[in-house]
Amino acid sequence: MLPGQKLRQLLERPGLFVLPGVYDCISARIAEQAGFEIVFTSGFGISGATLGRPDYGFLTATEMLYAVGRMAEAIDIPLVADLDTGYGNPLNVMRTVGEAVKLGVAGIILEDQQWPKKCGHFSGKRVISSREQVEKIKAAVQARGDSGLAIVGRTDARAPLGLDEAIARGRAYFEAGADIIFIEAPQSAEELKIIARELSDIPLFANAIEGGKTPLLSAEELEALGYKIAVFPLSGLFCATYAIRECFRHLKQHRTTVGYDRAVDFEEFEQFIDIPHYRQLERQFAIAPESESEKS
Repeated sequence: MLPGQKLRQLLERPGLFVLPGVYDCISARIAEQAGFEIVFTSGFGISGATLGRPDYGFLTATEMLYAVGRMAEAIDIPLVADLDTGYGNPLNVMRTVGEAVKLGVAGIILEDQQWPKKCGHFSGKRVISSREQVEKIKAAVQARGDSGLAIVGRTDARAPLGLDEAIARGRAYFEAGADIIFIEAPQSAEELKIIARELSDIPLFANAIEGGKTPLLSAEELEALGYKIAVFPLSGLFCATYAIRECFRHLKQHRTTVGYDRAVDFEEFEQFIDIPHYRQLERQFAIAPESESEKS
């Protein structure tokens, strides 16, 4: 079964799916081993981890596709990739979508920001016209062919144009062929409720960022409102950043990691990168030492 088809089969189940945000192969493998059935790549996280820069559109299409392709290859569960604006006009979107399908991506997010885009919870965002984004979504639908690739239509219109316009765009993007609608950065719990009420016939995507513009609701609260997917895109990155900072502070102060015990050890880490599997392969293809007679 193709990744997109597997994702669609999962989403046919009732209830809300919680997706962790991943930003590299090890975080993707940890999410899978933790029992998640679907993961989500965070453009913010990939930009921070890959470039050490904010989500200001610094990543090129090539860099983003390389990153998400490696993550999709590293796991056996569906991966939904944040592919920003699709990196251009409808023709560029078609190429981006085609590459994503070849890389084994199960779903993508396409947003309606002007390029260069910004993180959805930054100020100063600008959006293209709804008509332009509708054509980009139609192009993505055509480019995915029979792969089953799920398309999440995202609008960032809430901040520059208001909630009513964002809701209208969400419906337009769904009618253009998007499978799921993502209205980014509603600014209150009441706005989350309004979105769910006005788009109650459409699968909805909620974005939960610690410290972001949208208040954090529990999965149970979002499910009760009618949302289908809740992503926690930066939780893992924030926790990893905290842990690395604390470890390095200890190392700088004490010149050793002795006494710092908030970490997995060597053997535990081996499980995350599947060392037993590769040791078995190593044994399988090992060459026996030559005998003295063979050497002569």
